[in-house]
Amino acid sequence: MSAPKSTLHCVLLTLERRGYLERDETSHRYVFGLKLFSLVNAGINQVKVNEMALPVLHSLMEQTRMTIHMAILDQGEAVLVNKIEPPGLLRLATWIGKRMDVHCTGVGKALIAYLPPDQLEELLTRHPLPRHNENTIVSARKIKEQLKLIRTVGYAFDDEEDEIGLRCIGVPIFDRENQVVAAISVAGTIAQITRENRSKLAELMKSAALTISRRLGFHPSGAIFPS
Repeated sequence: MSAPKSTLHCVLLTLERRGYLERDETSHRYVFGLKLFSLVNAGINQVKVNEMALPVLHSLMEQTRMTIHMAILDQGEAVLVNKIEPPGLLRLATWIGKRMDVHCTGVGKALIAYLPPDQLEELLTRHPLPRHNENTIVSARKIKEQLKLIRTVGYAFDDEEDEIGLRCIGVPIFDRENQVVAAISVAGTIAQITRENRSKLAELMKSAALTISRRLGFHPSGAIFPS
């Protein structure tokens, strides 16, 4: 299969303008740009995070007997990159690659809680906050209040905000630069995640996230993982 030279030229120009390719001034040949290398490095780092997290995710599933998710932030959305399910008939309607709103999910709120203020403002401005049900918070001001609370207690809570009948506890994962690179969560029904066991589950998730973060070279502080 071939394409017209004019089409290929347009594609190359687009990639050059976006920083994925650069044109050598002497040979006029295209070479890989810095942005492409950054993209490759990001992919390699994500594989590394996934590999290091996998045993911990399986352990969490065994301890909770509930579904464990891991997600990353991509273009203002939470994207599931791993899902560990317990045996049984109950199956959540999630899958690897699913994109989820950040304002009403445990992993989503955990992913954006530590964003710099300007990046958070841009995200909330550019992306709508759709209402999934009567529990969904659609006010940017209230979302910011929740994110402040997350930074205080160390975990995010989705209390039937995404889907009626389901709850989720999400915790961020940090790298050696103290940047959030992913988030993990435990998801279950309102009968599985209750007011009574919420704190215990949150501590379990925080401990697991800290284990993964340390494997990535993170040096914890009480401000990030409060007890």
